[in-house]
Amino acid sequence: MSMECVVQGIIETQHVEALEILLQGLCGVQRERLRVHELCFKSGPNLGVVSSEVRLLCDLDQPEPTWTVKHVGGPMRGAGADQISVMVRTMIESKVSKNALRMFYALGYKLDHELLKVGFAFHFQRTAHISVSVSSVNKMPKVHAVDEAVPVTPGMQIVDVTAPATPENYSEVAAAVSSFCEFLAPLVHLSKPFISTGVVPTAAAAAASLMSDGGGTTL
Repeated sequence: MSMECVVQGIIETQHVEALEILLQGLCGVQRERLRVHELCFKSGPNLGVVSSEVRLLCDLDQPEPTWTVKHVGGPMRGAGADQISVMVRTMIESKVSKNALRMFYALGYKLDHELLKVGFAFHFQRTAHISVSVSSVNKMPKVHAVDEAVPVTPGMQIVDVTAPATPENYSEVAAAVSSFCEFLAPLVHLSKPFISTGVVPTAAAAAASLMSDGGGTTL
């Protein structure tokens, strides 16, 4: 069974450049551009009583757009889950062809909503394979109108930190993600998804310090 550890937060757009400088120093790899069209499908009544949700992700930044289907399960619950600061949930994903969109409609899935995420990401190894994405989330005024997308929350961007895990190592991976997030604390507070924590009061001062330093400080 595949799992992932995930935390999320928000940052004001004016501080994103400082966060990028910090991430560049921490991760030691070049950033990758991010432009992903995300379509969320929900199952129809012909697919069973229990509703299911799948996401179809199209990476628009590739010369030839690539497609991935992803199913995210519910979060781990219980005393163990309450004691860690990251969400651990089941996750299945696979590369698919561009015909996947037509297939989901044919199976009886209904398009619930779609988003365009634009920003950048870092992928690096630190005990676990950790991915950090910083993106503005945009909505489409009409179906599949990617070029007409407008920001959902102008002036704010979403920060996601994820790492794949297994039932055997999720505790170790969660600890690695949590430890990494401590370095980002002056700029963005990261917590389990759906728990609103707002922006960090120290972000402006931390950003100013990073910008004046030019990213020369290595943490």
